[in-house]
Amino acid sequence: MQKCDSTKIISRLVQLSTLPKCVRFKPLLDLPCHRDITQKGYEKKRGKLLAPYIPQIQDPSLQIDNRIQASSQALLPGSKHNKTRAANTRDERFRSDLHTEAVQAALAKYKERKMPMPSKRRSVLVQSSVEACTPPGKTSHSPPRAHRKLSRYTHWFNRVIQGSSTSSSASSTSSHPGGRSATTTNTTNSTLTFYLFFPSYISSPYIIICFIYMSFSTVSPPRFIIQYITSHILNFHICPYYTLVLSYLPPFFHPLHSHCVGVPVNSRVSSKIQQLLNTLKRPKRPPLREFFVDDFEELLDVQQPDPNQPKPEGQQMSPLEGEPLGVVTNWPPSLPAALQRWGTTQPKSPCLTALDNAGKPVYTLTYGKLWTRSQKLAYTLLNKLSTRNEPLLMPGDRVALVFPNNDPVMFMVAFYGCLLAELVPVPIEVPLTRKDAGSQQIGFLLGSCGVTLALTTDACQKGLPKAQTGEVATFKGWPRLLWFVTDGKHVVKPPKDWHPPLREASNDIAYIEYKTSKEGSTMGITVSHSAMLAHCHALTQACGYTEAETITNVLDFKREAGLWHGVLTSVMNRMHVISIPYSLMKVNPLSWIQKVHTFKARVAVVKSRDMHWSLLAQRDQRDISLSSLRMLIVADGANPWSISSCDAFLNVFQARGLRPEVICPCASSSEAMTVAIRRPPEMGVPPPGKAVLSMSGLSHSVIRVDTEEKLSVLTVQDVGQVMPGAVVCVVRVEGTPYLCQTDEVGEICVSSGSTGVAYYGLPGMTKNVFETIPVTSSGVPISDRPFTRTSLLGFVGPDSLVFVVGKMDGLMVVSGRRHNADDVVATALAVEPMKFVYRGRIAVFSVSVLHDERIVVVAEQRPDASEEDSFQWMSRVLQAIDSIHQVGVYCLALVPANTLPKAPLGGIHISDTKQRFLEGSLHPCNVLMCPHTCVTNLPKPRQKQPEVGPASMIVGNLVAGKRIAQACGRDVAQLEDNDQARKVVSHPHFTHTTSLHIYYVLQWRAQATPDHPLFLVLNAKGTVASTASCLQLHKRAERVAAALMGRLNTGDHVALVYPPGIDLIATFYGCLYAGCVPVTVRPPHPQNLATTLPTVKMIVEVSKSVCILTTQAIMKLLKSKEAAAAVDIKSWPMVLDTDDLPRKKSAQMYKPPTPEMLAYLDFSVSTTGILAGVKMSHTATSALCRSIKLQCELYPSRQIAICLDPYCGLGFALWCLCSVYSGHQSILVPPLELESNASLWLAAVSQYKVRVTFCSYSVMEMCTKGLGSQTEALRLRNVNLSCVRTCMVVAEERPRIALTQSFSKIFKDLGLSPRAVSTTFGCRVNVAICLQGTAGPDPTTVYVDMRALRHDRVRLVERGSPHSLPLMESGKILPGVKVIIANTETKGPLGDSHLGEIWVSSPHNATGYYTVYGEEALHADHFNTKLSFGDTQTVWARTGYLGFLRRTELTDASGERHDALYVVGSLDETLELRGMRYHPIDIETSVIRSHKSIAECAVFTWTNLLVVVVELEGSEQEALDLVALVTNVVLEEHYLIVGVVVVVDPGVIPINSRGEKQRMHLRDGFLADQLDPIYVAYNM
Repeated sequence: MQKCDSTKIISRLVQLSTLPKCVRFKPLLDLPCHRDITQKGYEKKRGKLLAPYIPQIQDPSLQIDNRIQASSQALLPGSKHNKTRAANTRDERFRSDLHTEAVQAALAKYKERKMPMPSKRRSVLVQSSVEACTPPGKTSHSPPRAHRKLSRYTHWFNRVIQGSSTSSSASSTSSHPGGRSATTTNTTNSTLTFYLFFPSYISSPYIIICFIYMSFSTVSPPRFIIQYITSHILNFHICPYYTLVLSYLPPFFHPLHSHCVGVPVNSRVSSKIQQLLNTLKRPKRPPLREFFVDDFEELLDVQQPDPNQPKPEGQQMSPLEGEPLGVVTNWPPSLPAALQRWGTTQPKSPCLTALDNAGKPVYTLTYGKLWTRSQKLAYTLLNKLSTRNEPLLMPGDRVALVFPNNDPVMFMVAFYGCLLAELVPVPIEVPLTRKDAGSQQIGFLLGSCGVTLALTTDACQKGLPKAQTGEVATFKGWPRLLWFVTDGKHVVKPPKDWHPPLREASNDIAYIEYKTSKEGSTMGITVSHSAMLAHCHALTQACGYTEAETITNVLDFKREAGLWHGVLTSVMNRMHVISIPYSLMKVNPLSWIQKVHTFKARVAVVKSRDMHWSLLAQRDQRDISLSSLRMLIVADGANPWSISSCDAFLNVFQARGLRPEVICPCASSSEAMTVAIRRPPEMGVPPPGKAVLSMSGLSHSVIRVDTEEKLSVLTVQDVGQVMPGAVVCVVRVEGTPYLCQTDEVGEICVSSGSTGVAYYGLPGMTKNVFETIPVTSSGVPISDRPFTRTSLLGFVGPDSLVFVVGKMDGLMVVSGRRHNADDVVATALAVEPMKFVYRGRIAVFSVSVLHDERIVVVAEQRPDASEEDSFQWMSRVLQAIDSIHQVGVYCLALVPANTLPKAPLGGIHISDTKQRFLEGSLHPCNVLMCPHTCVTNLPKPRQKQPEVGPASMIVGNLVAGKRIAQACGRDVAQLEDNDQARKVVSHPHFTHTTSLHIYYVLQWRAQATPDHPLFLVLNAKGTVASTASCLQLHKRAERVAAALMGRLNTGDHVALVYPPGIDLIATFYGCLYAGCVPVTVRPPHPQNLATTLPTVKMIVEVSKSVCILTTQAIMKLLKSKEAAAAVDIKSWPMVLDTDDLPRKKSAQMYKPPTPEMLAYLDFSVSTTGILAGVKMSHTATSALCRSIKLQCELYPSRQIAICLDPYCGLGFALWCLCSVYSGHQSILVPPLELESNASLWLAAVSQYKVRVTFCSYSVMEMCTKGLGSQTEALRLRNVNLSCVRTCMVVAEERPRIALTQSFSKIFKDLGLSPRAVSTTFGCRVNVAICLQGTAGPDPTTVYVDMRALRHDRVRLVERGSPHSLPLMESGKILPGVKVIIANTETKGPLGDSHLGEIWVSSPHNATGYYTVYGEEALHADHFNTKLSFGDTQTVWARTGYLGFLRRTELTDASGERHDALYVVGSLDETLELRGMRYHPIDIETSVIRSHKSIAECAVFTWTNLLVVVVELEGSEQEALDLVALVTNVVLEEHYLIVGVVVVVDPGVIPINSRGEKQRMHLRDGFLADQLDPIYVAYNM
């Protein structure tokens, strides 16, 4: 089915609402289901049924086809040129509007597809440099926030459809050019039809996302999605469309049909929608490799050449020789000699007329004046400039010529003055600012040429940027220059006996012309005196120049054709040049035509841009005539749009005397100078030729006259014949320069005496370009003479005419096919550009992403163009390029007016634009990324193999010599333990069982060491806020217990809502004394009640707390009006404040009957957004404290510093439990206090000379960022960290090795040992599995292959290897803890260095989850699981984290080899994409590295789409820069296509108290449209 079938389906659909029910609900109205019916048969039946109801309309697609057919008839005879030339008409077969018609015809296929706009803040909308933005009355801004929720997801949703449609065509054309997939288009259009109903009735983002999942997934979605859609759709009652909507759902939604009212409708989806591009193709199953070998090579999909692609079939070309250079009598021996002749014999003859910005002649330079002024300058340069009594310049030295474009007179004098002085002029542009495009590269050229002197005018010198000394500022990358003003008062008249040396033209350097390469580097092309003279001779002969002719020059007179015709050849022939400055052309585009009329000019040198500009302004002029012109030289005649400018210009000005035959396109390059030029008609040359070539053939470097693809054609005009005295051949672009075949496109090479000689100072590049020796197919050189590569791509056509189809600088090789940037620009210009963008302000280039070139289009948006219109134009450009060139555009960006870097004469500086794009400094106002249609070389998705059986796994590990990955900490029973618990046992007041209860230890300490300090809390000022000794803590706990015993029952749950401090610890032990179960809860933030208070409420309700203990201030907050806005304050349980409890002792302490009784509940929100509470028994609590004490060697004489939140996990255990158990003093630093005093924690560590300290990643990051530049100030305050033996980061994630290394490096100057910093590892099932402690070897670091991790494999690599990822050991395994690595699916043990889930067995494991609903299955699976084979008796707890064990060469305290545990990441957080497992932190690390303004990043998936959220730390102008960079880096490093890029403000990504990102909360906020993003880009 053709693409335009979507129009048919939509038109039918619109009519369905008007059909009678009896017809509307007939099964035949559905598209063909899986029955035995052909598409043609179905259409026939359907048409018969609907015939009475469908109006007879003309199918627009037929009109398109007719127009294409009509135009194609004119394209057929493209290779045979008409031998007779009409006098006043041009061949109508080659009308220049063919390309525009082709584009419009291509777009007609897409006209029903509307690409949606991204979501954008008002502040990011277009604002040009002239403050011209869309008027307030227009609808360019995004809708108000209340109404943006639907539109945003509608945009995203529609983009999915557009993406699937274009991807189907792109994927088919990439493998079979020109081919289309009928099935794909059919299903895509069917889905498109359903989506047209979508925005009107369904506003929930969840439903929209679910449908995206439905459209691109080949499997049934989770049941909750089906239920969600069922419950929501059934509430819409969108009859009469309801049944139709349901008929478009895939088979797994068929249960919905049972809810229909009326006749049930059969399923109609005849095939699954094609998945996005080749990225989701299912690979053939690879052979099963030996199971104990973990190597896996991830290979990029290599594009195989299409066997049907066109190949050259012609014979090998023969070199083409131009006519011989004619012998001219009395021809000057050199250019300075010609100047002397005319300056002395014809001194009054006009040489150059300069115009002001109003178009009035301001000065006419005669040949006499040019001669005398050049002599003065030459004498002054050689004799009057000196340093230390030595001449500053010697013959052969290089001199920079810095002259503005509106002062050709001074430039001409300076140029010939240098030639007379035998100096080498290097003309460059005037650097107006220190950040001019390419200015730094120009400086490098001047430096490499050894330039020390710059010539300029007085006015120009005054306008240059100045340093504070008043001298001209030194520009970035420039050498130090002496600036010399060449105005009359600064030069000296030479003595009468001084004459400049006039020698014959030699091979010495005459001048150096700069050229900017594709990559942006600037090179100097040296031109010898002999080549300069020969080129003037050749141009004179080819153009038929005669003495005293008048020539109008619009081009830059400092380089290329403007220099060759307007400065050099004109002097050789005593011609009169009328120089039109660029500034005048901007004001009056008709000025050059007016000057041709006024001065009766015979020749004009222009670019197609000048012709186009004049067309826009010609209506104002009536009385002008171009009949005097015999030659209109089009300097850029090789560009694809030059033909349309030539034709349009002729159509308008033919009535004003312009003859068709005077238009003479030419081809030239800086290296070879003029290559070919069309001769004027009087020279008896063959008529001009044109060719209509297949774009598809050209992309394979093959010339084919197009007959089939009517849309994909390129019409090119010839650029005339080869220059006199030159030999031209065409060679292969890459590799050995073999001659091309006659129907093959290659690079044009020229052998002539009139080309450039070398790249100055670059001998290697010179040899490749200026000394090429073309060879035949058998390898035989065609000539002894070297050829110069012109960087022009083309071929030699009939009648020895040269055709140019592109340039090497604009060549983009995408998937093995060649595309020319100018062709893509021409296509973009054909899509109604004048309304939305500036015609001459479009840049096309390619960037290398994932081992292939990707096309980028950048255009300047008009200030008056609305957002919607511009975005619509962008989508049409994408569609046109896809149809015409059969290649996808990777990125299309619009920037505000006048913001693209400009070339000297108004064009776009392409390389600088590309550099800004790659650096993220382009600042676009609209971006459209289409990676799905472009990136077709991704690695094939992984297909998981059937798992190997348990017995085979064990045998395989034995064969490979690998042991089972199992490790354990030291044996607690064998350790000599002199801790206080033993003393508690021997105390006469306590039985043996009491030693397992932590609060009995507190009671014993209150009796044995009542005044021993246990806790010390610091405030933000660093002073002691509160302290507690053993007795003080015991007494305060008793008062709390006394208050509770009269009110609560034994076993009741009590929520403790306190800020970090002694109160929290005292009330915790008070609850234990009273027999209650404490639940520590973080208090709500007073300034953010709306977000924090619901969490408090949830924990209180989920934990079934019957009472809340808190302070008076927080109690007031919980019952305030502000709290009532966030939660139902009447539903709080009993709230008690403990600020002023009476000094009352409880009658009797509670004694739990067994040690397994519940001690406390530990609630925490996981990084996946799940609120999980675990139960900790008295046994587990004491065992936890015991293990930490032994690992860290904690004794009553020790002090440790803790900067952690005390509400859950290891932070709670260290804050509240360990000091009581071990007797050491804990210096408590609340992390919140660091916000006002970042040095508080480190200063406390130094002041108390702490050996062991604990912190979180958020604390470490705060110190690193806040104190990084203040280490010297801290040192002066006597902060010394040399006392620290162990600094442990408490976390439940992979160690952040970059942060810990930065922390160590920054505070190394304060005495911190890099060996001191380590990490811990715990999780919900066991809060302390690994902890570095004070004994044992230092933490080890290994480097693993990130690609292998995606396949659940571990491959160790060397540091610095590609794709290497550093992993640091997560501390040492605690005493009494056993760890094993198990397969996540088979639950069998794995071998050493194999990736699997970490399982743990320990006395201090939590006993289970505590949840409202009591999910016993979850409880049993996580806390009581056993291996499927091997040791099947041990009970393990599943941590939910992936990692691996590796036996190192180090020895532990027991003398055995140390087993290191490496944590890779949370299993719940991993992203399953393309059959592989990705860890979010790896993608986020790459994204953060991609741009300096990205402060933080988080990624998540939804329905197989990767969503990247980045926090922008900078101007909102930079928001859209991030879209391309994020997409690029994820493609390059992770082989993933980003679906959505969301740019938000700093602080939007939620982070918990441990410094861990809450990605699921972020996902929920994004789907609920709560992020208030700066920009949302949908790469679909």
